[in-house]
Amino acid sequence: MNLVIDNRQDLINTSTELIEILSKAVELSLKYEGWDPDFEVSLSLVSNEEIQELNKTYRGKDYATDVLSFPLVDDEFPVGEEKLLGDIVISVEKALQQAEEYGHSFEREMSFLTVHSMFHLMGYDHMDDASEKEMRKKEEDVLSQLGQVRQ
Repeated sequence: MNLVIDNRQDLINTSTELIEILSKAVELSLKYEGWDPDFEVSLSLVSNEEIQELNKTYRGKDYATDVLSFPLVDDEFPVGEEKLLGDIVISVEKALQQAEEYGHSFEREMSFLTVHSMFHLMGYDHMDDASEKEMRKKEEDVLSQLGQVRQ
């Protein structure tokens, strides 16, 4: 598994420990689903301003969101020869706000957003109650393995 991190914000410190946790979150998500660990995932850490612009451009929604997922797979197989799973973009500002709002750590919120996005990259969605319930269960299982449970 190769995690390529692009920290494009300087508002919130992202420690080496956090990066290690996020890397493990990607690895455990792939393992949980039985996917080949040789995939590459891109993780961009951005500001609210940048994610708002991306959200507007790609989803037509003009507000800052917490995370965006851009899958590069088709029917669970990579498009092209390289094993590029996709791109995850997290607003670090929004993650910090949500961690405070939900009363848990910044690391737990960043882990959740990464795992949540990983399941989107692997083809899961939450468009109805059944699929949302299935996705939430998988997320919580991976977060438990990571030691990032809700407090």
